[in-house]
Amino acid sequence: MKKTLLFSIIFSLSIIGFAQEEESASDLAKKLANPNATLGQMLFPIDYIHYSGDIPDANNQNAFLLNFQPSLPIPVSEGLNLYVRPLIPIYLSQPVIGSSDFESKGGLGNISADIAIGKTWPSKWITLAGVFGGFPTATNKALRSSQVTLGPEFMVAKLTSFGALGIIISHAWGVGDPSDPDATSTTVTPDDFWIAASGSANASVTAGQYFYTINLKNGWQINATPTYSYNHNGTDGNKFTFPIATGAQKVLKAGKMPIRLGLQYWYYVARPDAFGPQHQIRFTVAPVVPLPW
Repeated sequence: MKKTLLFSIIFSLSIIGFAQEEESASDLAKKLANPNATLGQMLFPIDYIHYSGDIPDANNQNAFLLNFQPSLPIPVSEGLNLYVRPLIPIYLSQPVIGSSDFESKGGLGNISADIAIGKTWPSKWITLAGVFGGFPTATNKALRSSQVTLGPEFMVAKLTSFGALGIIISHAWGVGDPSDPDATSTTVTPDDFWIAASGSANASVTAGQYFYTINLKNGWQINATPTYSYNHNGTDGNKFTFPIATGAQKVLKAGKMPIRLGLQYWYYVARPDAFGPQHQIRFTVAPVVPLPW
């Protein structure tokens, strides 16, 4: 019985993989433009970030960051999906403000995750509501958040004749004692929504992402997915971070597996005066995988 069940699962996944292979790259790219598509992806965003600011030597600081985010939606009914999406950051090189100068740190970052329900309506509008959380899991205390953060998350998007566009908004409140002696809040990590306020105040950060996709031919698309944040407890001039962005991506086949490759450029028109990101280049590798259910 167990062998029969195992064979059935392997056979089913093979059929799904074959169907994906037969589908054209252009058609698959259009499906992936839908933020509520029932398609599995293993996302690997790789970021290069250049910083600037008023702190001495801030303009010479750069970071390299690798993220891993599996996205395996669970279909509930037609057009209704459940999402449980962890985001695991790995800092290859991250500048932090030390006792007298900048220092470069690396290691596992603070893992975050969201649980949400997405719905596609007959009008081609898409809504999503859920809960977002961030956790102080960083292996290096200079990269570790001082609090667990929790809060609501919302998305609204529109499928259009050219592709899709939308925005995600979340708010995170700090939970627990923010004066953890083993953690520091001097780290600048523009992609993480768990950024704690300076000092001993509880974290209160409104953050999110806007995105757009324009379908072209042969699996090519113009797209961008930049993130923004507003630290309510930050000092004047050091609260708002917002980039404008553009990029391109293409879906291609590596054997039987479709892979989405993308390159984006973000320019931060608003950033902390003291120390914040100015330029960011994101390269994304995202294999499209069969759903396990």
